[in-house]
Amino acid sequence: MTDLDLVNEPMICRLGESRKPAEPCSIVIFGASGDLTARKLIPALYHLFKEKQMPVAFRVVGFARREKTDESWRQELRIALDQFSRTKPVDETVWREFAANLVYCQGDLTDAGAYQKLECLLTGFGSGPLRENLLFYLAISPSQFGEVVEHVHRAGLLNKDGAAWQRIVVEKPFGHDLNSAHALNNELTRFAHERQVFRIDHYLGKETVQNILMFRFSNSIFERLWNRESVDHVQITVSEKLGVGGRGGYYEEAGALRDMVQNHMLQVLALITMEPPVSLEAEAIRDEKVKLLKSIRPLRSDEVLRQVVRGQYFAGMVGGESRPGYRQEIKVRPDSHVETFVALKLFIDNWRWSGVPFYLRTGKNLPMSASEVRIQFRSTPNVLFAAQCGERLDSNALTLRLQPNEGISLRFNGKVPGTSLAVRPVRMHFSYDSEFGAYTPEAYERLLLEAMVGDATLFIRRDEVETAWQIVDSIRAGWEGKALTNREFYAAGTWGPIAAEELLARAGHAWHEPQGRK
Repeated sequence: MTDLDLVNEPMICRLGESRKPAEPCSIVIFGASGDLTARKLIPALYHLFKEKQMPVAFRVVGFARREKTDESWRQELRIALDQFSRTKPVDETVWREFAANLVYCQGDLTDAGAYQKLECLLTGFGSGPLRENLLFYLAISPSQFGEVVEHVHRAGLLNKDGAAWQRIVVEKPFGHDLNSAHALNNELTRFAHERQVFRIDHYLGKETVQNILMFRFSNSIFERLWNRESVDHVQITVSEKLGVGGRGGYYEEAGALRDMVQNHMLQVLALITMEPPVSLEAEAIRDEKVKLLKSIRPLRSDEVLRQVVRGQYFAGMVGGESRPGYRQEIKVRPDSHVETFVALKLFIDNWRWSGVPFYLRTGKNLPMSASEVRIQFRSTPNVLFAAQCGERLDSNALTLRLQPNEGISLRFNGKVPGTSLAVRPVRMHFSYDSEFGAYTPEAYERLLLEAMVGDATLFIRRDEVETAWQIVDSIRAGWEGKALTNREFYAAGTWGPIAAEELLARAGHAWHEPQGRK
């Protein structure tokens, strides 16, 4: 075997084995007429089936209020698949085989009789795993979670114990503050164990987010630098080119802090900074994430004013297109002070990260859509090159781009060819597309498969949700009764308010523009 053969030889992980196949089961989607089902869930299940990752026997039951037949529901989903499938054209042979497993059940979520109808439908699949192994996907409003779970339990479809399994998948938002999240969790666990509840955050299903742990803990040259002695500060950016659009009503209740920071951004922060787990088992990984979240320094009201910036966009140009201001969006109050942008400076009070600032920012109507993590390393002593190179002597930085153009870049200084001692920052770049050349599955494909298998690693545990809400609630308390200032408004198409620049400038830092698509 040559050296090249060794490089291409697959690595066997001592801590884990290959994934067990998904057992035969039935997937019941509550809210089957909704946008999520057509855009994400059915395309994801279709692609899993096409890739031969679905169970050998399965059924997908759509539960919704509208009158439909099995065939009319299948036709609707087939039309949607043309638009939302990640591969085109749709393979008609595969679709026909997949669609034969799609069944529709008409019923109102509040009607106990509709759940008896669902029970009869599932019983018609036989007495085996298609009736007993059940995955309930709640693609509905969180206000209906508790009622639906109770009805499913009383219909004999959800039990805490038994030889077969039943699981509940719920979408965010998981409440709107700590108290509501706690109440919602109590509702869900009245009739199900915590281990049966799978709280989905599609961000955790992204391939590049999953790669964070692999990158950190399988590469010794980086893990040894991953601490306060080498890292100057960390920036996490999730920017969105789109505005609020038709979600004005939702955004008036949520805002950027609840919509993005409480879930996506704190999850990425936890993965970037957590300690190595004792194993790759789900609970070991989630234990470390919770420990990290609990290590984030709480913010008092006076600290919120110094360490958190709100922002709201007004009319401007994004990519040559005119955009209205937030207050002109549909279902938005004309005097609204809801934030469409938020930037935070957080500290983690543990041994590894003591004193290192973490800057998080997210916003709507920014110049590009991109998500990335930038690890800024400490500068070298200014005793050799600084006198001649000055500001051109850049600090080293490592950037993990989560989307788009997924990859990793290492920034370092190099000498410009020539007779003078000139320096220029250069990059070493790794791209997923060019290196692996394989398809990247949609987040929902991975998450649905993990839910069927029963692996909760990529799902959020109850204490994770509630700890994240504690952090967010302290910030909202600091904002209570305070209006946005002029320095917190920003034009659509810019990188946010001037107050966000000042947040970093006070510590001698500056935001770095993501490497995305404009």
